[in-house]
Amino acid sequence: MSASNNVSNRIVQDCESLNEYTIKPIITGYIKPGESYDSIIKGAAVYLEDGDYLVISETPIAISQGRIVDEKNFKPSIISILITDLWSKYIWGYILGPLFRIKKRTVLNLRRLPKAARSHKQLILEYYGLKHALKPASEAGVDLSNVPGTYVCLLPEDPEGVVRDINTKIKSIYKKDVTVMIIDTDATYQILGTKFTSIPLAMSGVKKDFGIFGYLLGRIGRIVGPTPLAVSREIDVDSAICIAKMAEDHHKKKDLNMETVYDMKDAFNRELEEVTIEMLESIEHIPAVIVRM
Repeated sequence: MSASNNVSNRIVQDCESLNEYTIKPIITGYIKPGESYDSIIKGAAVYLEDGDYLVISETPIAISQGRIVDEKNFKPSIISILITDLWSKYIWGYILGPLFRIKKRTVLNLRRLPKAARSHKQLILEYYGLKHALKPASEAGVDLSNVPGTYVCLLPEDPEGVVRDINTKIKSIYKKDVTVMIIDTDATYQILGTKFTSIPLAMSGVKKDFGIFGYLLGRIGRIVGPTPLAVSREIDVDSAICIAKMAEDHHKKKDLNMETVYDMKDAFNRELEEVTIEMLESIEHIPAVIVRM
């Protein structure tokens, strides 16, 4: 059994109390649409050791793949208007949100949904369908932050192929034996031992693509951590989620953590449609972290 598998088994047993680990953030410039994600590999390579976990956020990978779409090109339909103005803003913002005790910030954000959110719901309807559009926030894992203007970032394509590619490059060029993960901050929930997520992608062991149904079931289950989308080697799902949570916790401690579009708006003191790639290039980006036990 390899050293990394030994670590993996230990995490399953004591993840909640595990405190003997280190996190090394990988700082890069802003990865533009169509630009190679190799800058993440180069930034990490100098620090990587055998047995490390390289945990990468999904958004820079998707942006690298050109998976960004301009919402202003989507004309709201009657359905998207009703979902935005009635279902999300009022029913979730004033009734279901407080009833299910979702985050106060999320409730306030729902209550102040702008008309532009109608186009966002239309995009979700066209790309992912009604069950995702009915989710009040973070629909289908589509990211509204870290992209310019009225653009949004879809989930990455073939995350399994991406982690294998990154792992192969690290092994062949830098001679390091590591495990590569891509994670999404959208939650993985658990009920009676079954793990599931609302978003369309997840690693084996996490049931995926539940949309609004996963979000509602999550209200009676519990959040176990962010969602690993892909892992470059076979490890158990509990270990993967534990490592993903370590990475996410580190990001949340950063002073400039643009988790939502409102965080991005505050960071630049600009309206969202005024945010440019040049502004995004002007700040520090941490697309990945190294987790070492």
